[in-house]
Amino acid sequence: MTELLDAIEIETGKSPLSSVIWLHGLGADGHDFEAIVPELDLPDDPIRFVFPHAPMQPVTINAGMVMRAWYDVTDAAIRHEDEGGVRASQALLEALIAREKQRGTRTDRIVLAGFSQGGAIALQTGLRHPERLAGIMALSCYVPISEKLRFEAHQANRDVPIFLGHGTADPIVALARAVESRELLMRAGYSVEWHDYPMPHSVCLEEIRDISAWLRRVLALGADR
Repeated sequence: MTELLDAIEIETGKSPLSSVIWLHGLGADGHDFEAIVPELDLPDDPIRFVFPHAPMQPVTINAGMVMRAWYDVTDAAIRHEDEGGVRASQALLEALIAREKQRGTRTDRIVLAGFSQGGAIALQTGLRHPERLAGIMALSCYVPISEKLRFEAHQANRDVPIFLGHGTADPIVALARAVESRELLMRAGYSVEWHDYPMPHSVCLEEIRDISAWLRRVLALGADR
């Protein structure tokens, strides 16, 4: 049985009908995006935000230091991904999706989100998930194990809305790498909403506003359902 990760949870109201599972980046933890919830300035529809803590593990590129990571990184260009680690974190995210379903949230009311490594795992999991999700938000990242996507992608999420945001001055994940992922997804017929911003490997106010607008659309917030 896959372990259930510890997580920070914020519910914006009683009995939430929607869930956003948001994965942090390398070396951070679940608190990293906790403060973004009020900044999103969303309608009053109750939402459960789940910010899990990645497992602790040694990271090769950081001299083997043990830190929170969704998978190992062995080279700065991240051209040789830790496939075993990526798939292990995919299983961890699937377990979190299953828990939201057990709590009564329909799969099509669940958004998978993440920053950097977390965004890569959101894409890895969401594109392969066998039930339609509300959306996938991937910030400052790329599609991992991209050469296997066409064999593993599930039809259920062929039309899932995908938000891709990236900094034009990102020194960690090059803009070109993100553009490659965007083009890969668009060639495969996915519905991609692309945004780039004059920022480094981070999040800016303009991006937060765009994320808010996107969440309002994919979760139909403020609308009668």
